[in-house]
Amino acid sequence: MDKVKVAVLGATGLVGQKFIQLLNNHPWFEVVAVTASERNVGKKYGEAVSWYHEGGIPEYVRDLVLRRSNPEEVPGDVEYVFSALPRSVAQEVEPLFAKKGFKVISNAGAFRMDSDVPLIIPEINWDHIELINVQRRRRGWSGAIVKNSNCTTAILVLSLKPLVDYFGVRRVIVTTMQALSGAGYRGVPSMAIIDNIIPYIEGEEWKVENEGLKILGKLSGDHVEYADIKISATTTRVPTLYGHLESVHVELKNKPKSLDEIVDAMREFEGIPQKLKLPLAPEKPVLVVSDPDRPQPRLDRNAGKGMAVVVGRISWASNIGDNWVKYVVLGHNLVRGAAGNTILIAEAMHRLGVD
Repeated sequence: MDKVKVAVLGATGLVGQKFIQLLNNHPWFEVVAVTASERNVGKKYGEAVSWYHEGGIPEYVRDLVLRRSNPEEVPGDVEYVFSALPRSVAQEVEPLFAKKGFKVISNAGAFRMDSDVPLIIPEINWDHIELINVQRRRRGWSGAIVKNSNCTTAILVLSLKPLVDYFGVRRVIVTTMQALSGAGYRGVPSMAIIDNIIPYIEGEEWKVENEGLKILGKLSGDHVEYADIKISATTTRVPTLYGHLESVHVELKNKPKSLDEIVDAMREFEGIPQKLKLPLAPEKPVLVVSDPDRPQPRLDRNAGKGMAVVVGRISWASNIGDNWVKYVVLGHNLVRGAAGNTILIAEAMHRLGVD
């Protein structure tokens, strides 16, 4: 069977490289076009890229010539365009691809909160994909833009979804300890982060407090009714390479009889990707560990090949209130939080025939 042709926009950056790595030998998708900034256009990928990930540059992409991020330069038979572009560039470029008929599945922050743009974590809100029909009617294009969430948000809401479904959630307080790779290869100077923690990430707290409400919301006609949950976030940057760790306090609407009910709800949680056995889908999207000192970024970030989040230290927070529970959750920010979830969206679209 011929593979589906795909392109990667912004293929030389940290997230772009993770797309390239995860798409190597993909059973359904074949990368036929890669783009980069103007200074690298015309160069072979293997010559232009400074490879940051383990394992080296996959052979299949070494000789691909880097193109401009322009729909006129991408072959017309490409079905999915994966975007790892910076927000400012994505704001201009992605609509051009959608107008040209391409399905843009994007990790970039632009358009995430637009009412007609699906913001998807396939296990949680796959039905929101219906918004692409609203988007096409309103914007008059034949393609579509579908968004992956902020990496920190993705990790948080995967752990919250079972609680929302089983017990209901009123309020969430989260403090994050986010890896350096979330800021990109040149995002945080070494002198700023070594022997240090930076208790501020520009724009991050707003994303966590708002994107999750859209993802956990309900599709209602031509829009999403945001979840009635209050989220307060404090986001910090710590000197780890990969894996965002989050300390979470949750007020439940209905208190379970025991913590075992919470553990069971998380362990039993699954969604469309698991039912369809999609290539990148972890067997279980939420794993629960019992060791008192887990999860840890170095030990647990690659759970489910980086596509599962790991929850530990589940306990009552009864000193706050009777219905409060607390836990720690960890996820790989470049896999589940970025390229991996974005590819998973395309896998679901392809498997379910979403045109």
